[in-house]
Amino acid sequence: MNILIIGSGGREHAFAWKIKQSPLCNNLFIAPGNTGTAMCGINLPIAISDFEKLALSSVENKIDLILVGPEEPLVNGITDYFNQNKNTRHIQIIGPSKQAAQLEGSKAFAKDFMIRHNIPTAGYKEFTVNDFDAGIKYLTEHSYPVVLKADGLAAGKGVLICKTVLEARAEFELMLLRSKFGEAGKKVVVEDFLEGIELSVFVLTDGIDFLILPEAKDYKKIGKGDTGLNTGGMGAVSPVPIFTEALKQKITDKIVVPTVNGLQKDKLDYKGFVFIGLMINKDDEPMVIEYNCRMGDPETEVVLPRLQNDIVELLQATQTATLKNHLIKTDERSAVAMVAVSGGYPGEYKKNCTINGLNSYDLPDSFLFHAGTLQKENEIVTNGGRVLVAVSYGEDIKEANEKSDYLLQQIDFENMNYRDDIGYEFL
Repeated sequence: MNILIIGSGGREHAFAWKIKQSPLCNNLFIAPGNTGTAMCGINLPIAISDFEKLALSSVENKIDLILVGPEEPLVNGITDYFNQNKNTRHIQIIGPSKQAAQLEGSKAFAKDFMIRHNIPTAGYKEFTVNDFDAGIKYLTEHSYPVVLKADGLAAGKGVLICKTVLEARAEFELMLLRSKFGEAGKKVVVEDFLEGIELSVFVLTDGIDFLILPEAKDYKKIGKGDTGLNTGGMGAVSPVPIFTEALKQKITDKIVVPTVNGLQKDKLDYKGFVFIGLMINKDDEPMVIEYNCRMGDPETEVVLPRLQNDIVELLQATQTATLKNHLIKTDERSAVAMVAVSGGYPGEYKKNCTINGLNSYDLPDSFLFHAGTLQKENEIVTNGGRVLVAVSYGEDIKEANEKSDYLLQQIDFENMNYRDDIGYEFL
């Protein structure tokens, strides 16, 4: 079959790498892709938001299946667009409907969904500019720390942990009155602060049944030891040592099953990946922090290498509602991803810096996914904040960490920065 991946980051390169291994894939296209995805298939210079051009290209290239990588097209209704277009409705598309994608597109929608279906999560209230004074009063009386979340998509930067009432009130004002996060912050969810260990669980559902993929833990802060500003993700590990069989069963029973059943009860059309961000407290009780309606980045870069199934087979089963006939097979080794970023990221950074050393290594248990890269004449240059993702297998997290660190030591570009302590609390 002919397959189209929509997106241009490390996640999409990881999917292209995995899909290319399947005998079920004849031709692979990526829109718009990057230098790494071009090694796996054909890049199409089409923006992820240009549904019309994506549809025309899908027909022209006889696409049978589309995998949507990032959240923006899903939240904006790409699945509905293809399903309602007579020329493209025959194409299988992996991703929820626009309404179902509000699980990620609106924090308030997701919290309401969780409360309605008895899924454990932090207590919360939501506010708009119309009840600004009530929000200030609520924050004044609230215990601290407290979490402020922009309701909409804010590129992973719309979540703030405030330690004092002064900080919370200032940020609340910046969000609602001064548009700190633009449209995304027109509604603010104020949430109780949860303590524990964060964990990401990935579910593939066909709308009726589901499979749980290998779990992961990502590292969002720019600095070692989880310090500094939030980023889109500086690295990830899988498996996560705290993810015991007992905890997995608890998460399945209390969160995954009620989530999939809730989608059915609410008549939300959902065929694709559900990313469940969890906090595991000191009593080993899982609480949902957030839902995403796609795979995470850089978590995908450690989940897919550990997945031993044919990914195309699973995607086909998702579309035909036959996931119940499959079992997940997992590589028992650990995988650690380290993200090399541009100097200044997550703030301002330079582009078009020459990347050296991309072909100077030969490590059997390590590989490199491209994120923000661009082919420019005879060289590859940086083209984003997150540039490359080094991934390695190891017998444990420590060994995998050391291998990924060693791989990035072979590569260089101006002001390159990365965290060599990914998985630090498990080393």
